[in-house]
Amino acid sequence: MSESSTTVTAPAARTRQSALVTPEGSTTIADTVVSKIAGIAASEVTGVHSLGGGAARAIGNLRERIPGARTNHSQGVSVEVGETEAAVDLDLVAEYGVSIADLADGIRRNVISAVERMTGLHVVEVNVTVNDVHLPQEDAQPAPPPEHRVQ
Repeated sequence: MSESSTTVTAPAARTRQSALVTPEGSTTIADTVVSKIAGIAASEVTGVHSLGGGAARAIGNLRERIPGARTNHSQGVSVEVGETEAAVDLDLVAEYGVSIADLADGIRRNVISAVERMTGLHVVEVNVTVNDVHLPQEDAQPAPPPEHRVQ
């Protein structure tokens, strides 16, 4: 008696590789889309003061003062996007008093959840770099109104 094994496989056209690559076609998601989603998701986490390093924040502040300019939600965010996976790097300023380890964990959970839910991409890593700590007294205090010498 000879032994023979028969393997039954589904046709290649019927198998699904991911939600973005199907037999009916493929979906491509731009890096800017993923970086915007990741930036918004990171900003939603309590304890994140702002995204971006010093120079990026300064340029962002200038840009926001221009009438009609929009907020750059991907400031401080860089991503690599493949066909089915994405990696995210975030630069941010944390609020003083917040546990940075807990903050980074919360950011990772929120970013991974948002990107995977909205894009169907698998997020392989989220790297968080804390560039600064924001102190409450660093907020710009409004200048007192000038005293008039003459009434």
